[in-house]
Amino acid sequence: MNRRLWWKLCGLLAVGTLALFWLISLLGATTEQQMSFIARHHQETLRAWGETAERLYNSGNEQALAKWLEALQARENTWAAVVRSRLEPLAGSRLQEDFMDRFRLGRDVEWKIHLYFVENPTMEITFADGVTHFLVTLPQRMRPGTYLPEVRLVLKVVLPLTVLLIFCLVIYRHVMNPIRQLETATRQFSEGHLGARVRSLLGGRNDELASLADTFDRMAERIGDLILSQRRLIADLSHELRTPLTRIDMAISCVEEGINTQHFIPRLRRECDLMQSLVEDTLTLAWLENEQPALDAEALDLTDLVDSIVSDARYEYPDHQLSLEAPDTALIQNTSQRALAQAIENVIRNACNYTPAGGIIRVVLAADNGAYRLTVADQGPGVPPEQTELIFKPFFRACRDRENAPAGHGLGLALARRQLEAIGGRIRARNRPGGGLEMELWLPEARL
Repeated sequence: MNRRLWWKLCGLLAVGTLALFWLISLLGATTEQQMSFIARHHQETLRAWGETAERLYNSGNEQALAKWLEALQARENTWAAVVRSRLEPLAGSRLQEDFMDRFRLGRDVEWKIHLYFVENPTMEITFADGVTHFLVTLPQRMRPGTYLPEVRLVLKVVLPLTVLLIFCLVIYRHVMNPIRQLETATRQFSEGHLGARVRSLLGGRNDELASLADTFDRMAERIGDLILSQRRLIADLSHELRTPLTRIDMAISCVEEGINTQHFIPRLRRECDLMQSLVEDTLTLAWLENEQPALDAEALDLTDLVDSIVSDARYEYPDHQLSLEAPDTALIQNTSQRALAQAIENVIRNACNYTPAGGIIRVVLAADNGAYRLTVADQGPGVPPEQTELIFKPFFRACRDRENAPAGHGLGLALARRQLEAIGGRIRARNRPGGGLEMELWLPEARL
């Protein structure tokens, strides 16, 4: 497991946390900076007060100036005064010009106000003569940062919660979207839509959830194939059973009517044997396809096994010529004698069935790169090239419509392929240049 989702979530949380702290710091500094200056209309008010004080001062009417200052202090609940400053250097010292330009008794209305000081600062408006000043303690209503506690609450509580909720939503959607798609596909599959898949809906995603989607798709494909295979087997088995059952029904009717009873009893026996063989082969095929069993692993001499099967075929088909070419010994391990014997027997029996009387079936066993290759060549009619794979499908018979087609129900080669696959082998068919069909079986795990 590559833990891509783990690293994605860790990276997202790390980046999100850094972004959150950076955003809080930036917004806090920016907001405090913006809130540290007196509002523009309050600055204009302070300047207007300074102009009024200067006008009254220049008029020489100190009584009017004093009355105005008293009214201003009472109205704004603050302190205000007009003062004169004249700096006189002592002991031969000299004042620099830039110091005189910067010298103030109070703060300029455009200067930054410290929000964390309890006392309100003294503001100054310098008159035109440069030595007379209007001083006023900043009224409380003009003090900036009135909503600083609320802003700090927003920055320290509301903003982090909002950002965390957004991150949680992103993570939730990143995790839940494929899970929802998996849930939808599972529901569709359970409702009979066997083509429901998930991986293609996730695009280029490559993490644990994508692996889960791949696993689901493989499972869905496997189960879908099994269901379709079972449906085909049931349909084909029903079709194949219909004919012998009809014959049995007709024979029983004739027996009940007393028509040539001795003739129909052997016919009933043949039809029953055919049905029993058909059902057993179908159940074996279904078991191999659906269960994919792990067969018994054992060692055997392949030469002895093939020789025994060929000997049985010679006895069963006395009008055929079977030749066998094999090494003295061919030890093979980690295989199932039962499955291998049934597969080889089905292939040889199929070759004998399709080879006319007097024909030759050639069986060759040879070593092949640490394994063994068994070739069975007959002199039958062969199959059309496009049917060399179809003959391994259950109930498929290439010569179904030909006259004198051999009896059978089309399960022999299908069983042979499934049995070989169960032990790790494989089989293929091809037409021989001179006529006939050649079966090639590759048998793994050989020990020479």
